[in-house]
Amino acid sequence: MSTLLKSVQSAFGAEVWSIVGPSIMETFYMTALTTILTGIFGLVLGVALVLTDRDGLHPLPVFNSVLGGIINALRSMPSMIVIILTLPLSRLIIGISYGPSACVFALAFTCIPMYARLVENSILEVPKGKFEAAKAMGSRAGAIVFKVMLPEALPALVRSFTVAVIAVISTTALAGSFGAGGLGDVAVRYGYQRFRVDMLIASVSALVVLVTAVQIIGNGIAKGILKRRHLI
Repeated sequence: MSTLLKSVQSAFGAEVWSIVGPSIMETFYMTALTTILTGIFGLVLGVALVLTDRDGLHPLPVFNSVLGGIINALRSMPSMIVIILTLPLSRLIIGISYGPSACVFALAFTCIPMYARLVENSILEVPKGKFEAAKAMGSRAGAIVFKVMLPEALPALVRSFTVAVIAVISTTALAGSFGAGGLGDVAVRYGYQRFRVDMLIASVSALVVLVTAVQIIGNGIAKGILKRRHLI
């Protein structure tokens, strides 16, 4: 017990945080870039799945089946396997296959399929009558997407995006085992391999704080949107 207490005390010391501090910035850097890529491509793919469904605005069953199959295939693969398979892509694009920048592509390939399905489910929660009413009024597909579909699904999209960001943070910890750096690298290289319990506690604590902050912010934004709608 005394050893554990000493490790807890040491986990918040200057020596530990001189290593953990920079790793937090690396994790934040990877999370920010991956989140941008995941948000853009996941949203596009999710909307495409809804539009090309049999009951969508532009039914394309074959295209929808192929796209859905690719997304499902990527989702079914463990994150570790996806990271290993996509690291050569990073070497091809930026010339290196290690470090925070290189692992952003691997992280994006892992999280985009998940977010695309979350976007699809969020949009499908919107009553179809609103889409049909807009279409009956002569609105084009683009107008329906940007003026009806996305605005109506916005609270659910924000909650889904929050889940995606948390998944990105978790995946950055896994990517640390493959030379990505960040908190995962500290937890494995120092905490596990060198038996530094204080490093493990510090890195895990930082991850918990990051995830909690993202969840609070996401919930706050979603509730704010719903409250504003009720006031209008």
